Amino acid sequence: MDGMLLVSIALPILAGVILLIASFSEHLRQAETLGKKKTGVRKEQSEGMKGLHIYVGLVLVASVALTLTTAWTGERSLTLFTLLDEIPVFFQIDDIGRLFATIVSIVWLAAGFYAFVYMKHEGNEKRYFGFYLLLYGVLTGLDFSGNLITMYLFYELMTLTSMPLVLHNGTREATMAALKYLFYSMCGAYAGLFGIFFLYRYCDSLIFTAGGTLNAVTASGHGGLLLTAVFVMIVGFGAKAGMFPLHAWLPAAHPVAPSPASAVLSGIIVKSGVLAVVRVIYYIVGPEFIRGTWVQYTWMALTLLTVFMGSMLAFREKIFKKRLAYSTVSQISYILFGLSLLNETAFTGAMLHTVTHAFVKCGLFLTAGVFLSYFGYTKVDQLDGLGKKMPVTMWCYTIFSLALVGIPPTGGFISKWYLAEGSLESGIGVFSWLGPVVLLVSALLTAGYLLPITMKGFFPGGENKAVSKKEPSLFMLVPLIVLAALAVLLGMIPNPMIQYVSDIALTLLQ
Repeated sequence: MDGMLLVSIALPILAGVILLIASFSEHLRQAETLGKKKTGVRKEQSEGMKGLHIYVGLVLVASVALTLTTAWTGERSLTLFTLLDEIPVFFQIDDIGRLFATIVSIVWLAAGFYAFVYMKHEGNEKRYFGFYLLLYGVLTGLDFSGNLITMYLFYELMTLTSMPLVLHNGTREATMAALKYLFYSMCGAYAGLFGIFFLYRYCDSLIFTAGGTLNAVTASGHGGLLLTAVFVMIVGFGAKAGMFPLHAWLPAAHPVAPSPASAVLSGIIVKSGVLAVVRVIYYIVGPEFIRGTWVQYTWMALTLLTVFMGSMLAFREKIFKKRLAYSTVSQISYILFGLSLLNETAFTGAMLHTVTHAFVKCGLFLTAGVFLSYFGYTKVDQLDGLGKKMPVTMWCYTIFSLALVGIPPTGGFISKWYLAEGSLESGIGVFSWLGPVVLLVSALLTAGYLLPITMKGFFPGGENKAVSKKEPSLFMLVPLIVLAALAVLLGMIPNPMIQYVSDIALTLLQ
């Protein structure tokens, strides 16, 4: 048993459970001490929040350090227990797991420290940070899953532990959005489970293996049934990634969730759907099984439809966070389109866009949180002139926007270049040229719904009545600067990342 692997998953989960128990105990204690003077209660709460932030900060740093050390120091595997004779809960670190675990860790650390300031006006901080730490441990388990059953177990846990972040403020709108998120996620997960039943019968094993484990002899004569099962899995796991037709939870959940929660939902949680699709197609059934079939063509059509639809809806949307949510619907399907092409160049582009989008979209939602927490602004037309009040914050927003559009020298340019090249190389009829056309139109729409905010924020004519002329707290500003720097570095020094994901693509598609 690899103890380090187990601790990297268990530490944040246990730390989160402790906070949740403390949150429940605190509600009971406050109910018993209503007679105290308000000043005494406030002083006690202030001291308690300082202790909470220290606790969460130490756990976050320790957990991230442990996860990254575990991921990048050799091959590790662990069988936790066995559900049935041939179905263990099994963890194994591979190259794709390392990549996703690293992305999760960076974003989780940035959004976590940002939340120390932001969550003061949201309240119920212990409960929020309890689920936040718990969810990080679950995501680590998901990234390090070694077989399909373990992945599905943590996939379901991820839904259950992330829903309270959407539900946090307890309003009717938040409750309805959380229920919608739960409904779509569960429907998608059950679609995935439907496919797992069939794959268990026709695969040599459910352990993730490059190239797949589908047994050609056993599957012979059952191709139509298996293709249907695989397609249902793609649509099901695509729900978490916001792929049409199960995308509607994103614009409902993001506007009502606290901004740091929206940041990790859009930057990380949606990527779990991407990871699940990668595992099913490239590590279980094998890409050759669906190449040239109706499954591949339908999948490509759905992704391009989602790219265009998401961009159009974002362009028309006036509520800032909802606009960013529709943008996520579009951008994640860039990644799914690259995966559906089933060639090395497109797969490389998909993984590069996974990394870039995680940092960029997290940064955009954190920026929206600054405007919301300092000025109460939620609509796009309220942001005029804010570049004069918060120039560093607005410059970070501008860098994130340029990266999402795909302007050099940002990482978005590199990833979209590889996606377009992969599409042209595929030779798949109309899709080989339709893909780059849709991506280009989407990029123009992205520029149309993001960059005017920068123009009206900085240039004359935007007169905002905001009183404050200060940048936000360093706990909020530093994560924005770090994420913006990463978005640029991915474009200026892309070769190490390109080489890493290209090696993964070569292994999976050789």
